[in-house]
Amino acid sequence: MFPEIFHFSFFTLHTYGVLVALGFLAALWMAGRLARHDHLNPESVTNLGIYCALAALAGAKVMMFVVDLPYYFSHPGEIFTWATLQAGGVFYGGLIAALGVSWWYLRRSKLPVLRTADVFAPAIALGHGIGRLGCFSAGCCWGVECHLPWAVTFTNPVAQDLVGVPLNRPLHPTQLYESAAEFLIFAILYRLIGKPHRAGAVISLYLMLYSTARFVVEFFRYHEQGNLWGGPLDTSQWISLALFALGAAYFINARGRRSVPAPAR
Repeated sequence: MFPEIFHFSFFTLHTYGVLVALGFLAALWMAGRLARHDHLNPESVTNLGIYCALAALAGAKVMMFVVDLPYYFSHPGEIFTWATLQAGGVFYGGLIAALGVSWWYLRRSKLPVLRTADVFAPAIALGHGIGRLGCFSAGCCWGVECHLPWAVTFTNPVAQDLVGVPLNRPLHPTQLYESAAEFLIFAILYRLIGKPHRAGAVISLYLMLYSTARFVVEFFRYHEQGNLWGGPLDTSQWISLALFALGAAYFINARGRRSVPAPAR
């Protein structure tokens, strides 16, 4: 909708970058705030957030290449273009990379794994919800054509140049679907973490809720590369199923753990 905040000579301030940065800062602030309330070291938690952000940026790009591997094999020069550098990548790739880095850092810093993960879950949902508004502003991750009352039509040629979104065609606002789902998930998790809960319950519920939302939203998103192996589901939906199973296993396991007292706010 509004891919640029302003453009001056050789410098352009993109709305997507600003909102992603705001989402990251909001997530970092929220994680630090919840860490203090849960008597965790806020400095270690903040450092973990920064490491995870860097890993997420790299992982999202790698997953973007993996998902559309035939295209990048045919056009290897596209890997090093400015458009590829600006692309946000695939969120699940970033999430998987961030989980790997967080596992390493948690062992190194001796932070309690499940309690720290619980602290990050609402923060991730909040930051991701803001970041998806950035996607909407740029036009990326657009939906398939629809003629519902809430359909959106992109008309800015800058958005098409940046991300390839089709212009003057009514589309599902899939970016807003996911953003709204993330804000709702944040509200649910923020309420849960403020009550007595078992360690791991919050992060496992996040995995279950987000994977469900993403699985549904994917049916309304446009996928140039098609579904995985020509089947009924795309790559993100298969990952959603795996993460839901992982979250459900943790959630069931957490029922047998001792409850963590609600942190004072």
